[in-house]
Amino acid sequence: METEFTPFASLGGGAVIGLAAVLLMAFHGRIFGATGILSGILSPAGIWDWSWRAAVLAGMVSGPLAYLAVTGGMPDIAVPVSTPMLVIGGFVVGIGVTFGSGCTSGHGVCGNARLSPRSIAATLTFMLTTGVTVYLVRHVFGA
Repeated sequence: METEFTPFASLGGGAVIGLAAVLLMAFHGRIFGATGILSGILSPAGIWDWSWRAAVLAGMVSGPLAYLAVTGGMPDIAVPVSTPMLVIGGFVVGIGVTFGSGCTSGHGVCGNARLSPRSIAATLTFMLTTGVTVYLVRHVFGA
């Protein structure tokens, strides 16, 4: 399987994610954890809590539409696994987010920037598990 190396697009995307995390912390004192933002919209503490979460989620959803408007087309995305595997993977990630008290954006971007020991341990666990999973799927199970 061939992968596409896109250093400039990746750098730009990482810079925008970092900027969003810094702005959310600076203006609202909140961590930019995507799953926490999503779960908080389902049970907000009030209208102000709901509104900033809705704005962040709207920005996430509208990103591809902005890309379409700028470039005139959507990027080709190839998903090398079946839909059932994606569903299973989603459940496994959900379990990990629950037990890890956060997701890769909350721990990996914000927690590591704050030098949180819990976030550093969580990010190392994410990365190690990802590496082992990719190795098993590509080289042991041959998918």
